[in-house]
Amino acid sequence: HWSSGCERITALKGDQRNGNDTRANNVGEDSFFDSRSMKLPDFASVVDTEDCKGSCLGNASCTAYAQVIGIGCMIWYRDLVDIQHFKRGGSTLHIRLAHSDLGDGGKNNRIMIVIISTVLAGLICLGIMVCLVWRYKRKLKVLPIVSSASCCNDSDVLPVLDARKSTEMSAEISGPVELGLEGNQLSGAELPFYNFSCMSVATNNFSEENKLGQGGFGPVYKGKLPSGEEIAVKRLSRRSGQGLEEFKNEMMLIAKLQHRNLVRLMGCSIQGDEKLLVYEFMPNKSLDCFIFDPIRQTQLDWARRYEIIEGVARGLLYLHRDSRLRIIHRDLKASNILLDENMNPKISDFGLARIFGGNQSEANTARVVGTYGYMSPEYAMEGLFSVKSDVYSFGVLLLEILSGRRNTSFRHSDDSSLIGYAWNLWNDRRAMELVDPCIRDSSPKNKILRCIQIGMLCVQDSAAQRPNMANVVLMLESEAKTLPIPTQPLITSMRYEDTVFNMDGLDVSNDLTVTVLVGR
Repeated sequence: HWSSGCERITALKGDQRNGNDTRANNVGEDSFFDSRSMKLPDFASVVDTEDCKGSCLGNASCTAYAQVIGIGCMIWYRDLVDIQHFKRGGSTLHIRLAHSDLGDGGKNNRIMIVIISTVLAGLICLGIMVCLVWRYKRKLKVLPIVSSASCCNDSDVLPVLDARKSTEMSAEISGPVELGLEGNQLSGAELPFYNFSCMSVATNNFSEENKLGQGGFGPVYKGKLPSGEEIAVKRLSRRSGQGLEEFKNEMMLIAKLQHRNLVRLMGCSIQGDEKLLVYEFMPNKSLDCFIFDPIRQTQLDWARRYEIIEGVARGLLYLHRDSRLRIIHRDLKASNILLDENMNPKISDFGLARIFGGNQSEANTARVVGTYGYMSPEYAMEGLFSVKSDVYSFGVLLLEILSGRRNTSFRHSDDSSLIGYAWNLWNDRRAMELVDPCIRDSSPKNKILRCIQIGMLCVQDSAAQRPNMANVVLMLESEAKTLPIPTQPLITSMRYEDTVFNMDGLDVSNDLTVTVLVGR
């Protein structure tokens, strides 16, 4: 310090020579004592050298050196002024000492380091053992083997624990999944973990009466928690060859997402081969139950359909731009748009979703997955997908909502698809004929035509010609924005080679054929 400090027991070898000490030639060379977490002394000299230690030893006046990131080699000559030791942080100061003061060339220091390291290693091992025993006992308390009846009668809440704390998360679930570009960006997601037996009770043992629908990776059941809250339970099909990867993908991905137009994942359940995802219950099921049903589609007037279109667009924009992850859904379709009690749309089923990192704009895959009629041409034919692939799917969905007809319902007509049918009407200035008859006369013509034009822009063959979702939302919400004129989509037919199968969500790459229509 400034007022007092340490004094050398033995002078440095250079000082002994200068003092004409005859013993200087018989002593060992000076060396350094490493003092960590130090405030470095004042009055340093910065030396441009790679060998900081050698530079200090080569100068008899050098008393210490430090290699500091961002500065380089710092050397002190003579007294070391204003040194302090910090509890944490600081820098390592290499103090020059006489050979004899280092205790036989640092042997004592090395012995001390070995002793301290051994003690620390022992303490760490002991701590790990205590932690494992504690977690094992805690698991026995939190996840007892209980009967279905006791699970539902003894508590108003099902046994729950964090997925990251559960030893039930087996290696096949906690293993790597095809999600991040730099490691697993989704690790550490806190997700409630439900007891499987309680889920069985909640769904009446997964009865047919509770079945809400069948997806590509398994059935979905309605359930009720002991608290009275209704849930939707997605049960992974054991026969699905792709199901496990998609299950892990959906479980870890949607746990990170929060948006009013995305379905909320409440938790999961894993027991042996049984794997469940627990969602909030949507009483109005999915959008396709309304727009493609001749009776129920009358419940969706123009205002309601427009709100659904806007809600899906905002949810998709959140996935593409506004969430902390950049996500491509890859399977946007009417059956994956759920409706709550107020008919608000919520995007669901993230089993095929992919994360883009940093500046990544597109990716390529040899395994084309998705649903016919919604896949963009570049994805179906080349395996290329990007945010513009989702834009294409959104355009198809928008046209379906306006027309009340499926894109694939034109297989046996002169028009190869809804896209081709919409283009022909648009090109002939008869676009209003596309609109569902039950809303055609009660809808504002200008808004209807604007939505059809936005839909046609979204299904352009070239991804570069499609707007991004930010522009789509702007075009929907601001009538002041002038819309580009769409060009004729040439690729408007995606068929199976022999017959039509229910392939939603499954790998369809082997059966895909594309028909190219040449414009007139």
